[in-house]
Amino acid sequence: MKNIAVIGSGTMGNGIAHVCAQSGYSVSLIDISEKALEKALATITSNLDRMIAKGTITAEVKSSTLANIKTFTQLKEGVKNADLAIEAASENEQIKTSIFKELDSACKPECILATNTSSISITKIAAATQRPDKVIGMHFMNPVPVMKLIEVIRGYKTSDAVNNTIFEISKKLNKIPVEVNDYPGFIANRILMPMINEAIYSLYEGVAGVAEIDTVMKLGMAHPMGPLQLADFIGLDVCLAILNVMHDGFGNPKYAPCPLLVNMVTAGNLGKKSGIGFYDYSNAGNKELIVASSFKK
Repeated sequence: MKNIAVIGSGTMGNGIAHVCAQSGYSVSLIDISEKALEKALATITSNLDRMIAKGTITAEVKSSTLANIKTFTQLKEGVKNADLAIEAASENEQIKTSIFKELDSACKPECILATNTSSISITKIAAATQRPDKVIGMHFMNPVPVMKLIEVIRGYKTSDAVNNTIFEISKKLNKIPVEVNDYPGFIANRILMPMINEAIYSLYEGVAGVAEIDTVMKLGMAHPMGPLQLADFIGLDVCLAILNVMHDGFGNPKYAPCPLLVNMVTAGNLGKKSGIGFYDYSNAGNKELIVASSFKK
């Protein structure tokens, strides 16, 4: 296992490419947008520089990591030598199944196909291929270079050999793999998203304000950031998509997304990436967290 292809160069994709390249793998980072690839390489470079400043890596490690990454705008060209292909595209079932159909025809027969989905059924994604035994979930946590967990999700037909291989690779990436079964939201988001949704409901119902809700969870439950700030960091559109997957998958009203979340996503207030969510990020130079004006008392 030497060559890893990463499909999608956004926040998760460039993070996955970073840790794979830093661990010595030859990485093909694939995106249809050349501009997105340039941005991804700039992000990886910036993150490596930050690690050098903290003394966690050397300049030589930075150089070797960047040398291990090649970029491609054509999927077929990028995955032709891949031993493992990791899809990190948008959290959308149709997009992912379309990519997996293409991967199935473009990758060599022995290549393992992994998805970084945070909620969509691995079994459904695997059904789009002729190699369901070689399809598995690798749910990395954000930010990928920092967070240790990889949630490893077996599809209904994922083989023991593939599962074992992904565990070995995860450990070589200096991560801690945890095996879970294929049900909507898996474990991480099945527990996290209802908490975030309940925090949004608490704001929606006027129980407390944004800062107050987050302060209670930070000081009372020792969370590093409050659930509303975390939702902004994840992306409110991603939170909504995951809640919809769980609501549809289980048919349980407890997973129904809060109307406030739905309205915010519809309005384009997606959190940090759009500049505004529960907090206002429009002034990038201001390090103080400012509650969005629409939520101030």
